[in-house]
Amino acid sequence: MLKTVHESAFSLGVSADTIRRWEKKGLIKASRSPQNHRLFDLAELQRVKEKYSGETVGRGFYVLQAPKNGLSIIELFSGAGGMALGFENAGFETRLLVEWEKDPVATLRQNRPDWDVIHSDVAKVDFKPYHGAVDVVAGGFPCQAFSYAGNGRGFEDTRGTLFFEFARCINEVRPKIALGENVRGLLQHDSGRTLQTMISVFRSLGYRVEFRLLRAQFFDVPQKRERLIIIGIREDIDASHLFPKERDYTLSLREALGNCPESVGARYPERKRQILELIPSGGYWKDLPIDLQKEYMGGSFHLAGGKTGMARRLDWDEPSLTLTCSPAQKQTERCHPSETRPLSVREYARLQTFPDDWAFAGSVASQYKQIGNAVPVNLGYHVGRALHMMLTGEGERNDFESSVTLETQPQQMTLW
Repeated sequence: MLKTVHESAFSLGVSADTIRRWEKKGLIKASRSPQNHRLFDLAELQRVKEKYSGETVGRGFYVLQAPKNGLSIIELFSGAGGMALGFENAGFETRLLVEWEKDPVATLRQNRPDWDVIHSDVAKVDFKPYHGAVDVVAGGFPCQAFSYAGNGRGFEDTRGTLFFEFARCINEVRPKIALGENVRGLLQHDSGRTLQTMISVFRSLGYRVEFRLLRAQFFDVPQKRERLIIIGIREDIDASHLFPKERDYTLSLREALGNCPESVGARYPERKRQILELIPSGGYWKDLPIDLQKEYMGGSFHLAGGKTGMARRLDWDEPSLTLTCSPAQKQTERCHPSETRPLSVREYARLQTFPDDWAFAGSVASQYKQIGNAVPVNLGYHVGRALHMMLTGEGERNDFESSVTLETQPQQMTLW
């Protein structure tokens, strides 16, 4: 049942500001009525209220898995395997992975010795042997501006960039579906011209394109993280675009980190530890006395905006903030909710929904970087299940959607 914020507040016995705060924290979703009123699902709000009041303990941490589905995938820029593992868990067979950095390659080979992992510059890889033999080509290509963006040269507009190599792979393999993954910033990169050029390339290669910004905390990931998913369907394939539908629950750190294995992790210098000791759960630098604010912030104290990640302690009862490549960096602090230390490597991996037996190669700093750069495994699973539904028609149709709710996803649109 959908109700306005004030109706919801009355029904639940909480304040309207409490509901607004839950929405701002990314714990609940809202839609708009024809009269432009914000509407909330009462059952979803009730679950959040019960969770915060301690009446329920939540769903718990799970790495989602489905049976094999007979579909196959190639992934470029695969990193430590977040998306690859998510797609494997969704039932896909991994035919080929391409990665340039040595530690992620070692991670992939250590955990999946049966995967074909190429350690190479993607520009040197010949994909023609896979022509017509793979269902999906995916890649989290870097976000680059194009010198000729908007000049209408399509594929040639991107020459010399890593996106060009991603497009070349699609052109050589001709998969049924091409999937690109990137950060939210791609929507505004170079005033939107970068994304426009990428989509024009998909079109020139013969693919119908839609994209969607997915919020990981609504896809069984205990972390607030946004990923832009671009899906191209080959024009001769009789399929409609589908995206996973946001769930009506989130996972908290308490659910995710229970019984987490001990592991290596970064440590704070003593003075920094003493200051962070004063930060309450869910707090940040503004919770410090003014003299310590100035000491800790240094020159940043006098700057406007962009400082909410500094001296930040996570909250047991909420999903984590977006993980960065280092949990101890001053501007993107990710302090443990109750212990005064950065999250450990295995805690980092939990929040990206890697299974506990997924080992990471390299130094501690490299392990953090690999995890921080990864696509959350469970998010990859949900995207994989959507592609499976598109190609086979199998699955629960209500778990997916083809339309866009502009209120909850303001940057989404279908271009063609």
